[in-house]
Amino acid sequence: MKIALTGGIACGKSLFAKFLRELGIQVLDADDVVHELEAPGGAAVAPIVARFGHDVLAPDGGIDRTALAECVFSDPASRADLEAILFPLVRARFARESRACRGQITIHIIPLLFESHWEADYDILLCIASPVDQQIDRMMTSRGYSRAHAEARLAAQWPVSEKAARCHYTVMNDSTPEHLRDEALQLVSWLKEQVEHERRREK
Repeated sequence: MKIALTGGIACGKSLFAKFLRELGIQVLDADDVVHELEAPGGAAVAPIVARFGHDVLAPDGGIDRTALAECVFSDPASRADLEAILFPLVRARFARESRACRGQITIHIIPLLFESHWEADYDILLCIASPVDQQIDRMMTSRGYSRAHAEARLAAQWPVSEKAARCHYTVMNDSTPEHLRDEALQLVSWLKEQVEHERRREK
């Protein structure tokens, strides 16, 4: 079964992924793949520089992510151009990794799952959500964003409530890390039940 986890910015996807890995779940994160693609020698470096210019090239030969963000954040057309470069590369990487992990429960973390229209690729859709005020507080506290910038980041994505409504299972991260760890344990138990049910159905 193909499983995807999405959610809003600052909803705790990275911490949740850490707990899932500790529970023996294979996790592949689209953000990690993008970092690799934009690192020195990465497959996305040349096409990004060709589209956005050498100002987005870091001294080490990778992409200066801050400079690139300034180019695309407030310009939907530029953001669409960047996504047209990155999304096919990420999707191809996921396909290769999925073949390598066959037989294991593997979760693909895709923040822009619905925005990129990849939801049809997956059998189970999961969402991690938080109240909007907590998302804003986390961005201001952990990332140093101003309230205006945090709100603009939220506005650039689908509301997490809409993502949750389209998913089969939602984890609400509105409490402590310990509570989120318990939620990860419950999710893994639920996923194992779904996988076992599917195996029995296919026999």
